[in-house]
Amino acid sequence: MEKPADNNHPIHDLLAKRWSPLAFADRPVERSALLSLLEAARWSPSSYNEQPWRFLLATKNDPENFAKALSCLTEGNQPWAQNAPVLLLTLASTKFERNGKPNRHAFHDVGLAIGSLTLQATELGLVLHQMAGIIPDKVRVAFGVPESFDPVTAIAIGYPGDAGQLPPELQKRESSPRARRPLESFVFGGRFDEPSSVVSG
Repeated sequence: MEKPADNNHPIHDLLAKRWSPLAFADRPVERSALLSLLEAARWSPSSYNEQPWRFLLATKNDPENFAKALSCLTEGNQPWAQNAPVLLLTLASTKFERNGKPNRHAFHDVGLAIGSLTLQATELGLVLHQMAGIIPDKVRVAFGVPESFDPVTAIAIGYPGDAGQLPPELQKRESSPRARRPLESFVFGGRFDEPSSVVSG
């Protein structure tokens, strides 16, 4: 199943093709593919090149670790995410290593790294579903995460699966059209909430 973006202006095919399915094939992700995803994240930009991202990687090849990662997801995410062959939990360093001061850009930089990882995944024919629905305190305890790092998100990674295998309520969600706000609603000019002439002209 594909759900290409209904974009109003030209964008790269990888951006148009990317979407977040709930159905995953019963097929492992090759180690070489995972290394490519992680390498893409590695070369992402970050404030002062701090690279504040850290990842907790769990695959079904390690059932105990996978179950531990799965238990850190909220109840609504566990039923479908358990079918993904890979779960990735993301963390952000809350302080700059260079001077110990708070790094308020860390979550932004984690997002940049995952953006790169996402495009690399799409290039390799993989799909990702990113989740805000995690239990941060459980992540911290289960994986021994130090106080200087904040759990951010979880990501299910795998190959596209059959949406027909999902429960009916999730099948409906899977088949719903993709939608985005119009440019005029978030690109402003002279003042907040006033669309830029670039997008409104």
